[in-house]
Amino acid sequence: MDLQLVWLRSDLRVHDNSALAAAAAKGPVVAVFLRSIEQWRAHGHGANKLDFWARGVRALKESLTGLNIPLLHRDIDSFDDAPSVLLALAQEHGVQQLHFNYEYPLNEQRRDQAVLEAFKHAGMTAQGHHDAIAFAPGSLLTGKGDYYGVFTPFAKAWHKQVTQEQLALRDTPQAQSPLDLPSDPLPALPELEDSPVDGRQWPAGENAASDHLERFLRFRGRYYQQQRDFPGVSGTSGLSPYLALGMISHRQCLQAVMSENDGHLADGDAGLTTWVNELIWREFYQHVAVGFPQVCRYQPFQEHTRDLAWRDDDEGFAAWCEGRTGYPIVDAAMRQLVTTGWMHNRLRMITAMFLSKHLLIDWRRGEAFFMRHLVDGEFCANNGGWQWAASTGTDAAPYFRIFNPTTQSTRFDPEGAFIAHWLPELASLPAKARHAPPQDMLNPVDYPSPIVDHKAARQRALDAFKALSK
Repeated sequence: MDLQLVWLRSDLRVHDNSALAAAAAKGPVVAVFLRSIEQWRAHGHGANKLDFWARGVRALKESLTGLNIPLLHRDIDSFDDAPSVLLALAQEHGVQQLHFNYEYPLNEQRRDQAVLEAFKHAGMTAQGHHDAIAFAPGSLLTGKGDYYGVFTPFAKAWHKQVTQEQLALRDTPQAQSPLDLPSDPLPALPELEDSPVDGRQWPAGENAASDHLERFLRFRGRYYQQQRDFPGVSGTSGLSPYLALGMISHRQCLQAVMSENDGHLADGDAGLTTWVNELIWREFYQHVAVGFPQVCRYQPFQEHTRDLAWRDDDEGFAAWCEGRTGYPIVDAAMRQLVTTGWMHNRLRMITAMFLSKHLLIDWRRGEAFFMRHLVDGEFCANNGGWQWAASTGTDAAPYFRIFNPTTQSTRFDPEGAFIAHWLPELASLPAKARHAPPQDMLNPVDYPSPIVDHKAARQRALDAFKALSK
């Protein structure tokens, strides 16, 4: 009996899972999940992500049980323990081969390589699979043979070179004969510093992910281009948490788009093709993590910005975190994040640029705060987005692009409905006044004045960036 071991991580699904499909094609399968809470905490993941992860593993266990695939569970202190624990499991159960799907941040790359080397040294077989992205890092390069550092040419190359085979769904395993090996009980999460948001906001598992995808494509997909920037409208897919933990795959999403769009990804319906671009952005940032590993070491992609004179301003940072900057769209967005574990993408740009440009506070502090609260916290996407806003990253916003929060607010929340929902203290004001409440309207309202003047803050940021070239 050629028993196969599948190591599951951020790929919590039985459908369209490359490692699981490859293992099931070779023999009966046993699965394992290694929980490394201290390592995840060190990487900044907070209670919302860890709770969603735990609930996702429970949902996965139910799906695996239906296939008679046992799910083993081990707690490890750090990624360094993974090779020895996996080797011991393989030797204990007479496993012929280990399968797993690669992850691309630097620590995860090193962990995966250490596992491959440990199995090779022990005379055993381990195989990694590129599952989360269409192109293995290093296989989609510029004409000079370099990794892409700009998204648009990367996306063009992606569309030009992607094949049907890359996008084909992997086989779902058939139910196997029961093994004489019971699943391990899944322990509860230990007490965390923060309490997670209500889990009912984010039901876990691939069934919930599939429901989100179906509803998005049926009701909102074709309006995505027009609606995606308006936080008061339910115009986005809501799939980012499920993609971050692999409760749904990029291939499932792209195949569903092609079914709705006459087989096309690059042309056809503008809403659907715009959303496809967002999926390609996710892949782009994973390639960046491999091709430019400095971004995984707390360093900017744009090396000349290492010397930027960030301000030490704990009071300003606290005001940003707590949603009391005096800029309603920023404060409403931050309250949405802390309350729900999620923030609308347009608001992620606005709040990140406010912290890094208006307050001139190091983007890494904001990046960490987001990761601590986001249920969809994922290093590559979060780091890429923050560095874009701070003008330190790939495709970085030019340093002189500094969003005016009030202008953004009036454009993307014209009636102030989103502001009124998250800042109920401003709900009684006229809609147009909610974007920048006049001081005489604030006397009876408990809402702070702006902590910084837009024009002065903009000039301060411009001066800081200009100083880099001197």
